[in-house]
Amino acid sequence: MITQLHIKPMSVNIAWQGRRYKTTDYKDYEAIVCAMLPRLTIPDGNLSLTLEFGLNKQADIDNPLKPFIDCLQKKYVFNDRYIYELHVYKKDVKNGGGYIQFSIDSI
Repeated sequence: MITQLHIKPMSVNIAWQGRRYKTTDYKDYEAIVCAMLPRLTIPDGNLSLTLEFGLNKQADIDNPLKPFIDCLQKKYVFNDRYIYELHVYKKDVKNGGGYIQFSIDSI
């Protein structure tokens, strides 16, 4: 099942203050994303995560990975150490837009 969220992916560059403290922007993002995520049952065992980020052309593909995966862990109560495959795609969108599409599957 493919799920798409209509929210601009958060970059790891604005997620953290120093080394340990989440920014207010990150806390807000986490609350919004967790509320938007649908109910899913995460399979047991090793997982494959497929992500597609709608980003502007200047954005790095890897910046939104950590904040979004952390949101998935929080919502679905699983440990990301079980993610053994990660497929990440970037699609160009206009500035200010964005989306996140994902699927989590057993491998």
